[in-house]
Amino acid sequence: MAPCLIESLATTEPLAEVFSDISILEAMLDFEVALARAEAGVGIVPKSAADRIRAAARASEFDIPKLSRGMFRAGTPGIPLVKALRERVRARDPKAAGWVHWGATSQDVADTALVLLLKRARPILVGDLERLEKALRALSERHQTTLMLGRTLMQAAPPVTFGLKAAGWLGALGRGRKRLDSAFEEALVLQFGGASGTLASLAKKGTAVARALAQELGLRCPEAPWHTHRDRLANLVCCCGVATGSLGKMARDISLLMQSEVGEVAEPGGQGRGGSSTMPHKRNPIACALALASAHRIPGLVASFLSAMVAEHERGVGGWQSEWPTVASIVQSTGSAASSLAEVAEGLSVDCARMRKNISNTNGLIFAERVMMLLAGELGRDVAQKLLEGTIQKSIRQNQDLGAMLAQLPEVNSRLTRSVLRQLEIPEQYLGSAEAFRRALVKSTSSNKGKR
Repeated sequence: MAPCLIESLATTEPLAEVFSDISILEAMLDFEVALARAEAGVGIVPKSAADRIRAAARASEFDIPKLSRGMFRAGTPGIPLVKALRERVRARDPKAAGWVHWGATSQDVADTALVLLLKRARPILVGDLERLEKALRALSERHQTTLMLGRTLMQAAPPVTFGLKAAGWLGALGRGRKRLDSAFEEALVLQFGGASGTLASLAKKGTAVARALAQELGLRCPEAPWHTHRDRLANLVCCCGVATGSLGKMARDISLLMQSEVGEVAEPGGQGRGGSSTMPHKRNPIACALALASAHRIPGLVASFLSAMVAEHERGVGGWQSEWPTVASIVQSTGSAASSLAEVAEGLSVDCARMRKNISNTNGLIFAERVMMLLAGELGRDVAQKLLEGTIQKSIRQNQDLGAMLAQLPEVNSRLTRSVLRQLEIPEQYLGSAEAFRRALVKSTSSNKGKR
């Protein structure tokens, strides 16, 4: 389903579907059905009652606007949901209605439903991140020898390769995905504790029901209920924040490289992507803009979640009630960034000639470090630095090539051979360990497979 208009720049269609009203309702009903089945399995609820509950739990037959209004009045999703489900069961079997929600509390429904939504969202996120990793790996391999300016503090610096830059994005993404994998594994656990987190209403069968319920839902059964211990979810949203920050860094780099004055890369266009409503010539970094929007949005949301962790005793007041929209926004924003940049990386245009030309346009000034290292050994660091600073300023004023000006200085040409002077500004000879670093980054992610 398409996202609502106000969220159209903050999610993707698959994730909008996961967090849609009908999907949320289905997740809550899944909990209630699984609970009845688990309790029937250990001899608490009659099997016929569990069957009636399952038959009545059809999300499409519930009045969602009425439920929403009831949730606002009750301060929890569980109370109006259970009431509506009981009414539907009662219409078919009055005795079975009494077994709905047996031994559970409203927060059990809300928390487990949220976890089930996260379980559904996980493969969508992983799929887009895998697409992006695959595309970045291919970009890095294809451009392992493509030379470009390094840029520090937004200024030209000694050369790098575009393959290394892409591998840097890939390495951060791979590390972020590994953290997300681990965080999802930890967070996908059942919430089932009853009134005070002891399952006292189920007597000695509480833990057996919990294990059976977790199995029914395909979740792990935690050591104990976690009503006011939100650390697992907190870890997940923080990992989303870090991963989206890395995606934002990539988007920032690409959008800067797309500037007209730089012109080294371009996002794929077409199908309404990248145009301007008033300037037909423009090719805007729209996918990068969406990723950057997510990177701007998420830190505040993560902070909001962390502030809500300070819960009171066995049931918090206002903290966990804030989590549904916060977590949903964080996960959807992460997915929006990942999907947008996967599209970018798969169709990115790289202008190798423009990259080379931008190196040449520096008149060799980016190789000043190389000259400094050569002359320092001959003249001493202080003398070499003073000589080089004067020559650089003259080169800038006269718009002349640094190497040619250095070759005219007796202090230089008497110490550096003509061969060395001719090679000062060959960028391929001043890449250091760039290729070794690139290969190491690619290798570090080659076996990083997401779990589904």
